[in-house]
Amino acid sequence: MSTTNLEYLFNPKSVAVIGATNDQANAGNIVMRNIMAGGFMGPVMPVSGQAEAIAGVLTYKSVKHLPKSPDLAIVCSPLDEVPEIIHSLKDRGTRCAVLMGSGFSRMSRDEREDVKTTIAGIANSPDFRLLGPKSLGFMVPSIHLNASLAHATVGPGKTAFISQSDSLFATVLDWAVAKGIGFSYMVALGSRIDVTFADILDYLGSDPLTRSIMLYVESIKDAREFMSAARAASRNKPVLVIRPGQALDTVLGHMKLLETGDLPLSDAIYDVAFRRAGMLRVDAIDGLFDAAQTLAQPKPVRGMRLSILTNGTSAGIMAADRLIAGGGTLADLEDETVEAIDALLGKSAWSRDNPVDIPFNADGKAYSDVLKLLLKDKGSDGVLVMHVPWASQPDERIALAVSQSLKRVRRMVLTAWLGSGAAERSRAVFREAGVPTYDTPTHAVRAFLYMAEYQRNQELLIETPDSLPSDFFPDTTRAREIVTRALEENRSELTEPEAKDVLAAYGIPVVETRVAVSARDAVIAADELGYPVALKLRSPQVLQPFDVGGVLLDLETPERVWEGAASILARLARERPDAYVEGFTVQKMGRRPGAHELFMSADVDPVFGPIIHFGHGGMAREMIQDSALTLPPLSMSLARELVGRTRIASLLRGTPTQLPADVDDICLTLIQLSQMLIDVPQIESVDLNPLYADSEGVLALGGKITVAPFDGHGEERLAIRPYPRELEECVSLKSGRHVTIRPIRPEDEDTHKVFLERLTDEDLRLRFFGVVRRDFDHKDLARFTQIDYDREMAFIATAQDEDGSPETLGVMRTSTRPDNSEAEFAIVVRSDMKGEGLGSLLFEKGLRYTRERGTAVLMGQTMLENKAMQGLARKFGFTISPDRHDEDLVDMMLAFDQD
Repeated sequence: MSTTNLEYLFNPKSVAVIGATNDQANAGNIVMRNIMAGGFMGPVMPVSGQAEAIAGVLTYKSVKHLPKSPDLAIVCSPLDEVPEIIHSLKDRGTRCAVLMGSGFSRMSRDEREDVKTTIAGIANSPDFRLLGPKSLGFMVPSIHLNASLAHATVGPGKTAFISQSDSLFATVLDWAVAKGIGFSYMVALGSRIDVTFADILDYLGSDPLTRSIMLYVESIKDAREFMSAARAASRNKPVLVIRPGQALDTVLGHMKLLETGDLPLSDAIYDVAFRRAGMLRVDAIDGLFDAAQTLAQPKPVRGMRLSILTNGTSAGIMAADRLIAGGGTLADLEDETVEAIDALLGKSAWSRDNPVDIPFNADGKAYSDVLKLLLKDKGSDGVLVMHVPWASQPDERIALAVSQSLKRVRRMVLTAWLGSGAAERSRAVFREAGVPTYDTPTHAVRAFLYMAEYQRNQELLIETPDSLPSDFFPDTTRAREIVTRALEENRSELTEPEAKDVLAAYGIPVVETRVAVSARDAVIAADELGYPVALKLRSPQVLQPFDVGGVLLDLETPERVWEGAASILARLARERPDAYVEGFTVQKMGRRPGAHELFMSADVDPVFGPIIHFGHGGMAREMIQDSALTLPPLSMSLARELVGRTRIASLLRGTPTQLPADVDDICLTLIQLSQMLIDVPQIESVDLNPLYADSEGVLALGGKITVAPFDGHGEERLAIRPYPRELEECVSLKSGRHVTIRPIRPEDEDTHKVFLERLTDEDLRLRFFGVVRRDFDHKDLARFTQIDYDREMAFIATAQDEDGSPETLGVMRTSTRPDNSEAEFAIVVRSDMKGEGLGSLLFEKGLRYTRERGTAVLMGQTMLENKAMQGLARKFGFTISPDRHDEDLVDMMLAFDQD
């Protein structure tokens, strides 16, 4: 994952077209005509061994005959010629190429992999970047570059579109041209030998020409890279994604099975991944643009409550129906609002409810006056203003009056002027005023719902998690010993007692269980456990003992256990004579009358890694089909969000006859399961069903765990890197005070706020290179404390104050480029802690971490007057030099020896 050399792809000063031709059906001719017609201002150099000139431009016989090294090469030659062409381009100093040549689709799976490996090896990314193969190309309208095989060209805009599908690229292009919508970039990824979604998201995330990013995604290759880049981009600007659901999975499943033998991911995993990354998923092409238009507004939506103002009853009802069907709610008008509109229009002249239906012949002043009253209503999160055309009504004049009344309004207002002709001119008035406008009530309401959902995703992205209980100390060693023993015995499944021991090691309450190989052993186990007990058949051929009468409950005496074992064996002999009997499981009865039956499970996806499922459990689990899934690691907030996406969540809140379940305990159990998957990566799957939950907490009655060999750290297989607990360490200051240096956590937000408040004005000025405000809000603090551990690191020094509460004493931050070539650092220590050696301890920790992750260079800047920082940097081997762009700053640099 790297943005290195992508500037030569998306902002080239010169372009060469390799394989150019005068055959108008050939890619080499199409792309030449598109480049020349687009008006690209740099040199365009076609390479052809056949034609003297193409599209009015003289050709060159080969790459080595080019008069200068092109920044970008568009290779239209057949794919089997590409390796030699890339060699020639690299020799000339070219940095990137787009592969458009034919042949890839006709290759077998093995042939494709061979050619990919060969081309990638020669390119040696990021030295030489490749878009494609099988790419339709890209457009950068701001520099008039149409380096694509598309049939049309778009104008400049503020939205970027990246597509995995050539057909969607062409479809969106057609749609945008018809609507007069422009783009900052349009990119067709092709088969992604090198440049991926993650690379372009990183590039566009800080691109000043792009305000929002739209993606068409079918599949991704590296979940960690994608999630990291998507989360970073989503913090800067809206990222919208469209992905067909189950229909696509069916088609991709067939294609992927043929190509690789693997099954694809389910759409549900993509859905939760998009949500975790703070992106907004939409379900249609026009929805992408509707959402992009709305999200470009600086007026956020805080909820799902919408007020609708209209002069047409039916139009208002249509909008209200769409709102409710989409999960939104009609805002309840406050009494003051109703009374004010009564006074303005008269009680009989309007609906006196939401939708606010005003007279069909209402003029611009009436619209504006009612709208102002609705904007003051605190029960609304947004207002939709609609207008149905009437013969005597001046549409544009009303639109102008509404737009002028919104000049200094901070609330979200959307408009929908129905019809064409005059209505289109009215919509132009709103577009000119920067007011989101749509041609139907459905599109307007959909845009509002998208914005509300996007806001929820963004809040989830920066939500401060609840703190975990301080007494959660899993016995990781015990769990690993059990799993290791099973693997050494060549077993892929833990016995039920082993599984429950592993669960108990992570604090998950389980019913006590024994394994018996005979009826006699079952009686002995029941005596040890205490009555009543449950007796279950153990047979590798019988996955569900209940199906063959292999489960007996509430056995209260030794005689009942003895007789029960005999009856189970007799029934098994009749119904499954082929089954091998391993014995019985004896379990103490879990008495939880009225408890909800839940399930928690986990499995491992080949791309996204561990996946956690939660929902309605018990014997009817498959019939009820009430479940949701998520990606670890989990916090209490994320666990609560997972629970909230199931239907049983409403029952867990309690009923008139039943106390609410302990949802905190349910969430804690999900976190314990998540941590277990991280700490013991040999665990392949877990299934807890049923899991009782009531006001007293949770209790697992059954548990199945499968295992498989795994070499490496558990965090390596997660799509989102978890908190790196292994980086924690304790140190002593000069005064003897013990301090913990550890990575920052989202839960540190409150203490970090206090830390920043206790910095002196001078500390803040030197840290942030100038005077800064002190009122850091939640978004600021979330940015400081909720970091992507793959890209950033913030080591804090923390200790207990005199009252025993934690306090932050200093912080060392590093921010690493996606390709790990370079990192920047910053450090600040609380003023009253200076002279204790804390700065050196933090600096040394950051240096050690950066070196161990293989970063090539660590850099930083400080103010010229900050001699203390410069002295500390020199102490650790940094070179200090004046900044080339600002005489008040100095640069500090340290190159690590990677040998």
